[in-house]
Amino acid sequence: MRYQYVVILKKNSERATDLLSILLVFLSAASFMLKALRSANYDHFKVHDGSGFHLGGPAFFYFLTSISLILWAGLAFNLLSKRKDRGTRVRYRYLLILAAIGWLSTTSVPWIGLFFFVAAFLEYQTKRPLEIGFHYDRVVINTLIRQRHDWSAFNNVVLKDGLLTLDFKNNRLMQKEIADDEDDDDADEEEFNTWCRDQLAAAYGK
Repeated sequence: MRYQYVVILKKNSERATDLLSILLVFLSAASFMLKALRSANYDHFKVHDGSGFHLGGPAFFYFLTSISLILWAGLAFNLLSKRKDRGTRVRYRYLLILAAIGWLSTTSVPWIGLFFFVAAFLEYQTKRPLEIGFHYDRVVINTLIRQRHDWSAFNNVVLKDGLLTLDFKNNRLMQKEIADDEDDDDADEEEFNTWCRDQLAAAYGK
């Protein structure tokens, strides 16, 4: 559906999500590398000039080593990208999914891998822009479970100084800061507020 207005809200929880994702990915990569080394076959043998050992290369060893190196490489790439440009939004969900596959392949406890799949999904949801669409007959809040409200559900809807206020008739009050936009100005807010007043008036038959 094409909305008359779409307001994007600012999200302040990305830093905590990134820190948790970094920790989970790093610990997974370290654990997989340790498991890979432990799975290697050490065969002691005698040679003419002394003794030594042979490091075998089973498929399991290469599988875990590859996952571990990919996780560390992805982590390093994200951190360098973030350091180069602090405004860059990095994603960890694919690394978390890869870690989940690794855990499901290396442990008989499936909930560990499922936990990483859930973490990847939540990372996506946390960084997904929170949008509110305003149409002539409804207001739609694009959360995890999409919320649809008729205009008659509101006492007032106001956008002022970068703060969106939704005053519900059930005494619920939602106030959120909108994302920075160089095109935003007072005239745009006035136009939006006037349009919202018209929709509220129509909903109440005024």
